[in-house]
Amino acid sequence: MSDLGDFTDFGGSSDESESDAADPDTGDDETTAAASTRVGEATDGSENGDDAATFEPYDVTPAGEDHGLGVVSVSRGLRVAEDGDDTAMEAFVTVGNRESVRLGKYLLVPYPDRELLFCRITALEYAQEFHEDDATEIAARRAMRRDDFEERDYKFVSELDPVAVLFYDHDDEEWKRRMTDRVPKPGSVVQEATDAAQIKAGLKIPREGVFLGHLSVGGEKVRTAASPPTIDYRLKDDYADGDPLVFRHVLVAGGTGSGKTHASKNVLRQFLDTTYRMDDGREVAPALVQFDPQDEYAQMHDDNPALSADGARRFEREGVAHGGHDDTVAFVPEVDGSSYPGAGHRAEQATFTIPFSMTRSRPWLVAGAALNDNQYNALEELIYRFFQGAGDAGTYDQFTTFLDDPGLKEELHETGRVHEATFDAVKRRVRSATFRRVFDQAARPITEQVHEFVRPGGLTVVPTYHINDSRAAVTVVLAVASLLVDEKLSNDPSYDRIKRTPLVLGMDEAHNFLADADSVQARKVVHKFTEAAKQGRKERLGLFLITQDPQDIADPVFKQVNTKLVLNLGDEDAIKSVNIPSTLEDKVPYMEKGQMVVYSPDNSEPVELTGLSTCVTRHGE
Repeated sequence: MSDLGDFTDFGGSSDESESDAADPDTGDDETTAAASTRVGEATDGSENGDDAATFEPYDVTPAGEDHGLGVVSVSRGLRVAEDGDDTAMEAFVTVGNRESVRLGKYLLVPYPDRELLFCRITALEYAQEFHEDDATEIAARRAMRRDDFEERDYKFVSELDPVAVLFYDHDDEEWKRRMTDRVPKPGSVVQEATDAAQIKAGLKIPREGVFLGHLSVGGEKVRTAASPPTIDYRLKDDYADGDPLVFRHVLVAGGTGSGKTHASKNVLRQFLDTTYRMDDGREVAPALVQFDPQDEYAQMHDDNPALSADGARRFEREGVAHGGHDDTVAFVPEVDGSSYPGAGHRAEQATFTIPFSMTRSRPWLVAGAALNDNQYNALEELIYRFFQGAGDAGTYDQFTTFLDDPGLKEELHETGRVHEATFDAVKRRVRSATFRRVFDQAARPITEQVHEFVRPGGLTVVPTYHINDSRAAVTVVLAVASLLVDEKLSNDPSYDRIKRTPLVLGMDEAHNFLADADSVQARKVVHKFTEAAKQGRKERLGLFLITQDPQDIADPVFKQVNTKLVLNLGDEDAIKSVNIPSTLEDKVPYMEKGQMVVYSPDNSEPVELTGLSTCVTRHGE
């Protein structure tokens, strides 16, 4: 038991003993100071009656001041390769900087010729500083008896992922980037990137464009010495390097409570403050049509009472459009049995109905999910025959009466065009209470209000919250959306206003309308919107899809979306479906409200953003 007693006695002074033995070259200020003091102390020797030996004190603290976070290390290799998996680069982080280092932080490593390696921290690790075993009884009990952690006993190493080489173009007077093509020198000082121009160049973020949020790492905004200190992230909206990305389509994905509607309003408000060039050279503000299942987007007409004067000035300094959008109209679909309260906003209201004549070129509007291919072909034949006789003035009620004609059924059966059983199946399915509620109601047809519906620089909101029949709401949205898409894609449009105006088509709860289902209607809709997405850049048509279930959106449409804003998603399938890099996937479940990751390959490197905490327009109660 004497050993235990010795250990107990030793424990009280172990810290001092270890400290005395520490190497002053580790850079620990306290250790260095203590060593300096001990070197200059007199040896007492009074117990032996000897005269004290004295020494002149001297300071062993390194001269000068530290700058940077640490240095490039070669202890485990230093290599840059074309294959990123073969790249190996690490930095030793000094004791005083370790608390400020985070995964994802952006760093700079200088080359001798003043170019800079822009990189990102991808891993952090403590490693043994000395060749000693800290998994022993003595080491463990010593550590348990003290409150602090001896940083100097360990190396702190960060793995670096080279993103780009930065160089200053004196002709254009700006920082530019190229691919990483050389390795930095061992021992090069590693510094945090704090210059907004360098960071934007390193991440390929456009200097101008549609504002989406502020660059962040680990939920904290990246800060610079500039004013404002934050770094604005913008979506390219000019034609210098291709078409504006709004016409390459945007997806906003986030779960309930993630702030996706708040974020969507902020982004859509920026689009309304922009102009785009048409093929004939005109600069035109886009028309924004937003389908609104929760009656929230018409609030964009109103100013946000929570926005202070200081907040408004900050938005102005950063070039962020804010304030209610005056040219906002709520176009309310008239559906039998439904009444729109419209009490949550001060926007102008107008009503419209879906004329049955729209089915002349879109029979799938009355196909629903019930008809098979054979029945759908029969429906097309019946729709064609009906309008051939009734003209565009034909109504839904007239069509159902048309189907009651026994002579029509007999004729089609005898000529082999439509079997009588197929005729009866189609007749049963198009006689729907839903269709009776939707078509030909007591309001002006949407086809007669296109000029008012699509307005350059105007926001048109189509609320469906008041429609208590979900099938009716889907029919309304698909009818209006298909009208806009068809006119945009047509070489011989009926409505020049749609063709000649840049158009952003916003669709909240997009998974309800663009699902990949095995039905005739679903296939027709998915095909139509896939073609719209493919031709969007040429026709100045942008899809802005908002959803909490991205995995339910049809893949052919999804593949055409270039920019993805992903807020908190708790469902693993939903996270996998957005097809973002794995480094971003891991962040998504931990996002706080308003935080997002942005994956827009044609705009920038994948990044994390913090959205505006205050909505630029009215939002909520």
